[in-house]
Amino acid sequence: MHDILIIGAGVIGASVARALSAYAAKTIVIEKNHDVCEETSKANSGIVHAGYDAHPGTNKAHYNLRGSRMMAAFCREHQIPYRNNGSLVLGFAEEDLPKLEALRDQGTKNGVEGLVILSAAEAKRLEPNLNGEVKFALLAPTGGIVDPFELTIAQAEVAAINGVEFAFDTKVESIRPIAGGYRVSTTRGVYEAKVVVNCAGVRADELNNMVSSRKLSITPRKGEYCLFDKQVGALVDHTIFQLPTQYGKGVLVTPTAEGNLLIGPTAVDIEDKEDVSTTAEGLAEVVRKAKRSVLAVPTGFVITAFAGLRATERGGDFVIGEAPDAPGFYNAAGIESPGLTSAPAIGDDLAAQIAQALRLTIKTTPMRKRPPVVRFEPLSFEDKAAAIRRDPAYGKIVCRCELVTAAEILDAIRRPLGATTVDGIKRRTRAGSGRCQGGFCSPRVMHLLAGELGLDPLAIAKYDKQSTILVGFDKDDL
Repeated sequence: MHDILIIGAGVIGASVARALSAYAAKTIVIEKNHDVCEETSKANSGIVHAGYDAHPGTNKAHYNLRGSRMMAAFCREHQIPYRNNGSLVLGFAEEDLPKLEALRDQGTKNGVEGLVILSAAEAKRLEPNLNGEVKFALLAPTGGIVDPFELTIAQAEVAAINGVEFAFDTKVESIRPIAGGYRVSTTRGVYEAKVVVNCAGVRADELNNMVSSRKLSITPRKGEYCLFDKQVGALVDHTIFQLPTQYGKGVLVTPTAEGNLLIGPTAVDIEDKEDVSTTAEGLAEVVRKAKRSVLAVPTGFVITAFAGLRATERGGDFVIGEAPDAPGFYNAAGIESPGLTSAPAIGDDLAAQIAQALRLTIKTTPMRKRPPVVRFEPLSFEDKAAAIRRDPAYGKIVCRCELVTAAEILDAIRRPLGATTVDGIKRRTRAGSGRCQGGFCSPRVMHLLAGELGLDPLAIAKYDKQSTILVGFDKDDL
């Protein structure tokens, strides 16, 4: 029997696993997908929210502020791309000013520092490309942007090298109480654990409802995005929001931590918890609404579009902690925005609760850090030359758009919880994330994966075993 079983290897599950890896416990993470960061955590805005729009006294307000305050130091420690770029919330009419003032006052009550209302002229000095219709803006200087892939992967790596087990391609079929814990039946066998932590995203309600009479109800809220080439990544410096509605913070315009430009998302409640398709209508809506903030949205530089699902719980707040009528079953459910910002704080808090309940002790050996991550592209000329002298694979460029080398791809495969798919390489190295979206580098990435993993190239997949890319060789009789 394990001490702790975590269901879900998105950013919340990875955060809980990272925090629990400091304790002397037998912990395992099970994930239905082939890798970490495969669902909501891979398809979001990458925004570190300041914390002004969560209602005071809610879990969202509490964890948003804690996560925002710890993010800069946390990212430095774990080698995660992060930038404190600040955010603006725009008002377009006189009647918007009281709404912005209410948002400022609410944020101040939550503990957010530095909130100030700007005139149109002041806002335009900060962001010259704002639409001329802007009348006011709320400046939140503590807002930021983070790489959501690295925020997830880094924490999962820390957990793994400090003793947490990971089981992929393992989907939960049922959970039932047993003496001293729970029995979790999966597509790959049965697990037993004293404590179960539910970090299952849009399916967290289904798992909770297997063991608790306090039923949860999660509606997947689809959001569609457009991602732009780095050539226009400096169109804005701050993250630009419009006044929020009941469906969220609306369509934003923002730089990303990697230097691209991003607009989105839409907010459409759907029934299908697997539907991450994009639509012509949704993407047109994204562009139309983004142009209200920044008129000169450079639509000719879009390099890809994508959609993600937010786990919107009926109660409207994060559901964090032990289920009242299911001892040992802990929820991290309904984690929609600002979930990414809140994740490290949620992980710390749940780990502390579980450690107290199980009377766990901190390990006597120091926590091991993740292995260093070398990014070739931002190195100076001298450091590039030194890297090539150390390892000639740094001199072999695989992804020309992002200047990713063979050495970086091999490292991504060899790391703790290393990549085994083309998408796994993309999220760890950005190979395939540039203008051509893998059009040139994918064959070379597949070749490196096959050689390093000892697999037939026909078995290399985009993201799971069902998404293989090759069907044969051009000289074969097909």
